[in-house]
Amino acid sequence: MKRGLTIVCLVTLLLATLLGVAYAAPPQQEGQEYVVQADDWLSKLAEKNYGDVLAWPVIWKATSAKAEEDSSFATIPDPNVIEVGWKLWIPDETEAAMLLEEFAAERAEASTVGSADITGELNLLCVVELDWCEGQVAEFNKLYPGIVVNWARLSSGESLTRLRNEAANPQFDVWWGGPVDSYIAAAQEGLLEPYESPNAVNLRDPNLMKAEDNSWFGIYIGTLGFATNSNYLAEHPEVSAPTSWDDLLKPEWEGQILVAHPSSSGTSYTALCTILQMRDEEAAWQYERALANNVLQFTKSGSAPARFVGAGEAAVGIVFSHDIVKQIGAGLPLTLTFPQDGTGYEIGGTAVVKGAKHPELAKLWVDWALTPGAQELGPKYNAFQAPTVIGAEASRPELLEVNLINYDFDYCGSNKKALVDRFTNEIANADSLKE
Repeated sequence: MKRGLTIVCLVTLLLATLLGVAYAAPPQQEGQEYVVQADDWLSKLAEKNYGDVLAWPVIWKATSAKAEEDSSFATIPDPNVIEVGWKLWIPDETEAAMLLEEFAAERAEASTVGSADITGELNLLCVVELDWCEGQVAEFNKLYPGIVVNWARLSSGESLTRLRNEAANPQFDVWWGGPVDSYIAAAQEGLLEPYESPNAVNLRDPNLMKAEDNSWFGIYIGTLGFATNSNYLAEHPEVSAPTSWDDLLKPEWEGQILVAHPSSSGTSYTALCTILQMRDEEAAWQYERALANNVLQFTKSGSAPARFVGAGEAAVGIVFSHDIVKQIGAGLPLTLTFPQDGTGYEIGGTAVVKGAKHPELAKLWVDWALTPGAQELGPKYNAFQAPTVIGAEASRPELLEVNLINYDFDYCGSNKKALVDRFTNEIANADSLKE
């Protein structure tokens, strides 16, 4: 049966542990066929047969090999999803150990060692927070000190507009950060250059975390949450921090909510597209109108509401949870909650820009961005998104332990312009956004 993103993120932790699997379960003397039952997933079967949830890749790889010879076995393009009735192959202990070694070797080859001999200029369009942009560039230069990285930080919506406007003469070589909804839209408009990165093998879920034509790759995961000012809650004991989307429509939050505008912010667009997927179309737009009535002001940046709410300028902000955690760490009085009825999430992307003036250097950045070392740097620069690659450990795994909707990235990316235009024309314009 289908399993959510959380499971893969939680069970595919540090790859190094795979080689030290201690088989707590009785050794399996021979390989065997297995038909998927309700409530099965690969990590559960790995624990049952090998005594360790992290041994799931052996079943995935062994079944895929069998499927090439015998069509009765399942083809598993996405190890995060197995269906009831599929026939799997459970390898014996000897074969399992061999497959684990192969799996580890593939990831060992998918690494970036850097070089002082490579020189040139790289123009980076960065969408994450400023301190992470600065830090990531500095870390890249430790590996490639001969590459001068010129970079600019823009919001997700601004970056897509910039790429559109410069399509005839691109000023950036590589795009890094921001929800892949924008990348999907950009790819459909011919703004991205497909690139078969050798490090894509690191991705936990290639079916979900990269474009089919390799025009973009996922580099982090973030979940939507609510930031409520803790002092406001203490001063107003009659209200509670919101724990559902409908809670935001309550009269006590009138004029007390901050959220970014979806024309400039990937965070806000993710929230908009979440509501559109949780309700039928007209009900979703009715919800957006009602929510807008409670919004004090729309911001330009998706992370800004957490900062403003923490400063007491409003009571509640709709923000990615990692941005809320960052502000809590900075000492702001914020309470983090999640909508229990389901929340959307982002996969942050990276891509080579079509027509890039320095495409080979752009590819070096993309390759590096798909390594565990690069993805574990976030917390060093107050960024707590979860990684997308095997071998990188989430610094705040609890941010994924929430009720995630089955977010349709293709739908949101393909319809971004139309949905943003409708929001701007019918709900709220983008004039005078708070910065």
